Amino acid sequence: MVLAGGGFRFGYYLGMHAAAIDAGKEPDLLLATCGGSVAGAIIRNLPDSAARKAWLASPQMYEFFSGLRSGPRATPLRAVVSIALRRLNGARAARIPDLFNDYLFEIPPVLPLPPEPAPASASAPALAILGGKLLFGPDEVGQLRHGRAIYRVTLFGDARIAALAAGQPSAIGRDGWTNAVAHELEIDTAMSVADAARISIADMVYFRCQSAAGADYTGGVIDLFPIELAQCLAQHISIEMKQSYEQFTAIPALRSVFGFDANQRLRHVHGQSVDVWIDTSDVSEALRGTGVRKRIAWRSNQVKLVAPASYEQYVADVEAQWLYGYRRAQEAYELAAQGRRVAMRNEDKHNKAST
Repeated sequence: MVLAGGGFRFGYYLGMHAAAIDAGKEPDLLLATCGGSVAGAIIRNLPDSAARKAWLASPQMYEFFSGLRSGPRATPLRAVVSIALRRLNGARAARIPDLFNDYLFEIPPVLPLPPEPAPASASAPALAILGGKLLFGPDEVGQLRHGRAIYRVTLFGDARIAALAAGQPSAIGRDGWTNAVAHELEIDTAMSVADAARISIADMVYFRCQSAAGADYTGGVIDLFPIELAQCLAQHISIEMKQSYEQFTAIPALRSVFGFDANQRLRHVHGQSVDVWIDTSDVSEALRGTGVRKRIAWRSNQVKLVAPASYEQYVADVEAQWLYGYRRAQEAYELAAQGRRVAMRNEDKHNKAST
């Protein structure tokens, strides 16, 4: 099962996974990016769906989300100017971006994941997490790239995952999406799950790049829909149909940092052969008003990430996310058993499958 992002609504991945279990299709491998890596770690480290939901709904997780803070550059004017500059500059990662200082929000120092079981449970799914290693340092920021690869997609996982992925390239770098990403896929079996998850959620623009084991990394958004990697790791794949990227802000940001058109990539992914397609393309509408939200605080001159106002509201939001994921996955597995695929609820020209 691919857990492809989800932002701060990743509670719906716990519901998706629970539905897979109830359908008799419990995945033995989770391939996670961005917020999906947090859901993946919770699933891996806890024994059942009830315990997993309870952990996400715990006070320590609410405290984590409440601890998200605005960075020094998170002012409305600076944010608007940055958006405008990226839109006006259509170049694809022409210069090395400042992923060390050019970000909006600060992540709390501790990501409250469940402790790893000791010994590791034989029934726990394998967990593979994606991030992007930076192939440049702070002293190179602003320099022209001149076609040089400045990122390497990195797969964090255990020895079995490493063996399955051995020799596989990075599809983002190899298949013509961008020359800013190296062709080679790096495989890391030494990184802890906690560090890998923290790396994967560190998406550019939102958060500072993360330092771990002597290197710097950006988030899993570098390959948010790793369909080619999933196909080499597993024989049966469940993945989402996603809503399109926002054209005004997200597309220019991804183009300027990584050099690819994210909606073009999404259309390609939606056109691939997959066993179970789970439609979450309407997630922004269906879960509107739940979870962490962006807000402009004019009095303090800040762009903020705001958690639910109370712990009780947070618990209710987790339940709404979980039920959404469960129902969408339940629908998908029922249709797949009939040889059918659900129609995308929020299809548009930017996410419609390419042929």
